[in-house]
Amino acid sequence: MEFGRVPVKELNKINFRLPKEPVANAEVLSSTVITKKARKLNPPKIHVGCAKWGRTEWVGKIYPSGTKEKDFLQHYVKHYNSIELNATHYKVYGPTAIRKWGEKAKDLDFVFCPKMYKGITHYGNFSSKRFITNEFLRGIRAFGTQLGPTFIQVNELFTPKRKSELFSFLETLPEDLSFFLEVRHPEWFANKTERADLFTFLKEHNIGAVITDTAGRRDCAHMHLTSPRAFIRYVGNSLHPTDYKRTDSWVRRIKYWLDHGLEELYFFMHMHDEAKSPELTIYLVEKLNKQCGLNLLVPEFSKETPKKKRK
Repeated sequence: MEFGRVPVKELNKINFRLPKEPVANAEVLSSTVITKKARKLNPPKIHVGCAKWGRTEWVGKIYPSGTKEKDFLQHYVKHYNSIELNATHYKVYGPTAIRKWGEKAKDLDFVFCPKMYKGITHYGNFSSKRFITNEFLRGIRAFGTQLGPTFIQVNELFTPKRKSELFSFLETLPEDLSFFLEVRHPEWFANKTERADLFTFLKEHNIGAVITDTAGRRDCAHMHLTSPRAFIRYVGNSLHPTDYKRTDSWVRRIKYWLDHGLEELYFFMHMHDEAKSPELTIYLVEKLNKQCGLNLLVPEFSKETPKKKRK
């Protein structure tokens, strides 16, 4: 992901501290601390993954040497329990193709979180997208129980001036599916009225707000929860020392949310150099398991290529 990329020499100058917990989050989460006993009886759904499975750089790393691209997914699901499915952003897939992907994760606790097709979200007016939206949704429904939330991203030029158009479109989405929205234009965050309108609308319609943590756009790490679910897109910087400190901050915030009633978490690791995403996901999962008392699947490196340890 190139969004929010800054020169490496600038990273140590950036304040990566996560914003304070928004007051409104207390209304979304439980008002009391969740005990370990209560969490055990009703455990939250925690999903960690990457943006793509088709990374040739992972062959010999988390994919066995000699793995062919057609077999990448069947190895990916052995390491992660979710995928931020960017492939669906570039093409509308029919049910047949979707089912073939789902078969690779059959009988596993694994979910696909498809990104809405860019022909719907990035071009033209939302009011003219009913047919293509229905086709997109028809395809992803073929995931069945493996379908996680769909996330809708509007581009960086999409301003709050088109708020009514966006909100009208979101109101047409089926209520039996789960959705998250990612906005990027700075005015959504800088203007208090627009920010309040956005998060109020999402809360009222049970739509989540994507939280994007990237170096060059700290405003997108807004920390607002509009439902007891969180969808985090974390963009690392090729295992720069700040990546680990940022991950530690996220583990602390996630623990707080879990202790106060968060029901679902989707955390997707991005890198400007995606070859290095597995290293940081291992660090993240091990920290979550230790600090939050979880038992998440820890990605494993091939014995032929030992994982890089933090210095």
